Amino acid sequence: MANPHLAPWANFYVIVGSSAAALIGVQFVVIALISNLRHLTTADSIRAFGTPTVVHLGAVLVVSALISAPWHSLARASIALAMCGLGGLGYAAIAIRRARRQTVYKPVWEDWIWHAILPCSAYSALSAAALLLGTATQTTLFVIGTAALGFLLIGIHNAWDSVTHVVVTGLHRDAVRKE
Repeated sequence: MANPHLAPWANFYVIVGSSAAALIGVQFVVIALISNLRHLTTADSIRAFGTPTVVHLGAVLVVSALISAPWHSLARASIALAMCGLGGLGYAAIAIRRARRQTVYKPVWEDWIWHAILPCSAYSALSAAALLLGTATQTTLFVIGTAALGFLLIGIHNAWDSVTHVVVTGLHRDAVRKE
């Protein structure tokens, strides 16, 4: 890392970014495995709940790559990170609309927290911190790191929640069929 402010963060982003990449791979495997259970899900519900999980994990990869790039100036890193945050905020709005429109599953309060409030908060924090990167470098680097870790935790939670929902729904439907 060419910028001395970013160098101490190298290990953090290697760990967080690698974790996100592994989880994206696992998410693809899970989607492939549940494709046989088409009666439990639809393309609309996958777009509403599965795709945003991959996007949030992808955001971890992008943030990790941007922070790890050999920036000579924090200003350029700031612009790239702000674009990532604003783009993620726009995508989160699309994901919220998709979650409201799909008809397979009615989201509960916890779903809105993990699929709407937390992602929007993390993308907003990333955007704001990125724009302030040159003025309060130490603090904003912690906010950016927290946002990246937040995306990772949101992705883990949402992936687990989706898989358990499909399994429990499948087991329930199988039990009803046997009766």
